[in-house]
Amino acid sequence: MGITGTEVTKQAAKMILADDHFATIVDAIREGRSILDNIRKFLRYLLATNMGEVLTVFLGVIGADLLGLRGADHVAALPLLATQLLWINMITDSAPALAMGVDPPSNGLMERRPRRRDDRLIDGAMWAGVFWTGSIIAVVTLFTIDFHLPGGLIEGRDDLATARTAGFTVLVFASLFTCLTARSEHASAFARLFSNPWLWIAIAVSAGLQVAVVEVGILNRAFGTAPLNPAQWIFCVVVASTVFWASETTKLIVRRVRSRRKRMPSTTASPVAA
Repeated sequence: MGITGTEVTKQAAKMILADDHFATIVDAIREGRSILDNIRKFLRYLLATNMGEVLTVFLGVIGADLLGLRGADHVAALPLLATQLLWINMITDSAPALAMGVDPPSNGLMERRPRRRDDRLIDGAMWAGVFWTGSIIAVVTLFTIDFHLPGGLIEGRDDLATARTAGFTVLVFASLFTCLTARSEHASAFARLFSNPWLWIAIAVSAGLQVAVVEVGILNRAFGTAPLNPAQWIFCVVVASTVFWASETTKLIVRRVRSRRKRMPSTTASPVAA
């Protein structure tokens, strides 16, 4: 006890209650678990979106012929420019990721089992989710570029600047959709969709900045973008939402499998004596 305890007991103790109230221990555990949860959300989101960027560039260069990114001079064009990748990392990723740091505690936080000391902050399940989400982000981004470019798997009618801008926009909005699903490893994003207003402010600011980069002339020249028409904007948002629905579907399947396992009768029950 920090108030009524003796100096000898304080020196020997590993933990001292400043207010002499045992409920403080529960509050401290809840706060610690919430902080750890938010750190994992932060890492899950940033790793998934950065994995998507890496796979987009890597697969875009490898599959330049299939996507129509290789011109008549046989030189492969990058699916995204360096300035566009920096924009994603510095602007659209930062605000939502920081907003996750003030996410309220999840439901059932105190019902979980204590973590083991050797548990990893980024475990195998998180790495699998990161790769799965990043792969979807890369696929929808490259699909968008191919959809607009002529000469690929899908015959498009737009020039490289427009196709690259559409892919750039899909990657940005896919990242924003990802920050909604990354808030929980298994729970649905709809369960606590509006519990963090700071996250929605960050999403709105990031989306507004992306619109400015695409539609403002001086920013077009700086970032190598081209204006998109309303139909193209709708197309980009719809395609980008694929990552959200894919993640929600995956989490729904995992929840049902876990629920079914819990309902299965135990096979280790002792036989009833005759």
